[in-house]
Amino acid sequence: MRMEKITNERVQDSYYSIKHPSGLRIFVYPKEGSNSTYAIFGTRYGSVDTTFRRSDEKEICKVPEGIAHFLEHKLFESEDGDAFARYAKTGASANAYTSFDMTCYLFSCTENVYESLEILLDFVQSPYFTEQTVQKEQGIIGQEIRMYDDDPQWRVMFNLLKALYHHHPVKIDIAGTVESIAEITPEYLYRCYHTFYNLNNMALCVAGNIDPERVLELCDKMLKPSEQIEVERIFEEEPAGVVQERVEQKLSVTIPLFQLGFKEPARRRTVQELAQTDVLLELLASDASPLYRRLLDQNLINTASFGSEYFEGPGYAAVIFSGESKDPDAVAKEIRGEVERLRREGIPAEAFERARKAVYGRNVAALNSAEAIANAMISLTFAERELFSYIDALAAVQLPDVQKRLEEQLLTENSALSVVFPIK
Repeated sequence: MRMEKITNERVQDSYYSIKHPSGLRIFVYPKEGSNSTYAIFGTRYGSVDTTFRRSDEKEICKVPEGIAHFLEHKLFESEDGDAFARYAKTGASANAYTSFDMTCYLFSCTENVYESLEILLDFVQSPYFTEQTVQKEQGIIGQEIRMYDDDPQWRVMFNLLKALYHHHPVKIDIAGTVESIAEITPEYLYRCYHTFYNLNNMALCVAGNIDPERVLELCDKMLKPSEQIEVERIFEEEPAGVVQERVEQKLSVTIPLFQLGFKEPARRRTVQELAQTDVLLELLASDASPLYRRLLDQNLINTASFGSEYFEGPGYAAVIFSGESKDPDAVAKEIRGEVERLRREGIPAEAFERARKAVYGRNVAALNSAEAIANAMISLTFAERELFSYIDALAAVQLPDVQKRLEEQLLTENSALSVVFPIK
């Protein structure tokens, strides 16, 4: 086992990277003077991973939609009780989440750090499922699914994804459907757990007031060696075009909600390409951009809700703009028009430099937050990227690179608009 110190001269900071004999990748980012510690233990397993093949098996396995999220809920329970009750004794604030491409368990605390970390490493490695507990959870998650069916923010997003994607499971609700979770059994849960909760497929990131050696000692004590297996994620071939250009729904909102998505080919992008896209979105739609000021002057958006993001994962990638507007179609027209104008006239050098500095400064400033560090590290790790390499890529972004990304991204013919209107 080797503890490697990763140092970046640009930001004058360091963290430790360890490949543990159990197979787990461990990252420890000590922050002197930090009042708190944040730890996140995650697996590269999300809602889209419903069809897969293990390297030690020939057959393809297909499981019910929503099983990754279901598994996240169930892991907090064990024969010895509930993990939250154990955290209550240490004073840690604990949580978990399932996204499209990963599941993570986390806590933050100001004291009893190592006791809390031991709880985290213990319960995530101790699955306990029975017919009775699974049936009980089906009812609980079924209610959660019905609640999200009426959530405007949730619906505007998934309506967009269904408009963009023909086959990819990213268009399916993370929690699945009431029908799909009814198919979940303890056998399915154990099957997915032993496939994806293999320590070779997982990572632990700890940041804040922490001693790397003590973290490593605790990992030596708690981690159970995992068999080295690879998992092939299988997706049906996705056409380049969208399913439909516009979709709308009526729900209980005061102002219409919108999401405008630009689908693009899914492939593993470099940290350089990621940095170029982040700078592009900053200069295109940040509150310092001409587009933003124009939309605000026309009373088409409000300052609180308008934003953009690069949305990507295994088999999917898109740029998404979102917000509230009395006229979502006019906003979409303005965004598409601004993209075409910048393609035609070129990105102004001054606007590029301002955007690059803003994105770079924001990411460097995030290194003062233990929570931001740990969350960024686990996301980048599962995408086969590294934290300091991304920051270096932001510093090195050039205007021609961003102009080239603009030619490849944000194509109108691959876009769709999702709107949620008020019920009249």
